[in-house]
Amino acid sequence: ENREDMLSSKSNRLTEALEEANKLFSGVSCAREAALDAQFLVLASNLGKEKANELHSEMTAFDSLAFAEDLLTFMGINRIEEEENDSDSEGISGGYLASNAWHKLGEETEQYFRRAPSFHYMLGSFKSDPPVPRQRIERQKKTTGGEEKRAMPAQLKKMEESHQEATEKEVERILGLLQTHFKNDPDTPISFFDLVIDPNSFARTVENIFHVSFIIRDGFARLKLDDDKLPIIEPSQDSEGRESDHRAGARNQVVISLNHQEWK
Repeated sequence: ENREDMLSSKSNRLTEALEEANKLFSGVSCAREAALDAQFLVLASNLGKEKANELHSEMTAFDSLAFAEDLLTFMGINRIEEEENDSDSEGISGGYLASNAWHKLGEETEQYFRRAPSFHYMLGSFKSDPPVPRQRIERQKKTTGGEEKRAMPAQLKKMEESHQEATEKEVERILGLLQTHFKNDPDTPISFFDLVIDPNSFARTVENIFHVSFIIRDGFARLKLDDDKLPIIEPSQDSEGRESDHRAGARNQVVISLNHQEWK
């Protein structure tokens, strides 16, 4: 009944009614009285909402039309061109704005937004494909242990024999050359380096020293030093002398250092 009076900004009737309702609520004992109190709260909250909406604050309200007008002015709208376009064709819009109008607006508004830099791929975007299913390889069943043991040692033994046969043949060839040269000219000492060095291959030189070492080890030849303290090689006279030297421990193993520069 007193709605207009309560909504008045100069009236405190709504506050007084709430205070009176608080006092009356302390004496509520029946359900009907509690329902009336709840109904009063609904009416009081609606009146309070309407009263708050009617309050005038000093804040400026947002006017979308004024904002659009200021925005067009900032983007450089040409009113004269707009009027001409309106007289010619009414359906064309945006012809009165400069070509860089939106670009100008973007540069201005960019400084008010903080965002992370966008990520660019150097070689294009990465398109993930589903993994290719792996083909299952059927493993062969293990054979019996006896057959496997018989096969592998035989193969390794064959390789060792072939390598050993090639070494023995090369050692025999070099020993034959040494004996032939010494037989033709027994008074001329044979230089060890002249015998083993290949002037065209450093690797071949190392192999020759390796093969000659077997000849020295088995006693088929011996090394001496000439007057210039350079090694010379000569074949042994007979097998008896080799056996006596072996028993007496006359043969010693010597390590020779020969790098690529020295070989040159």
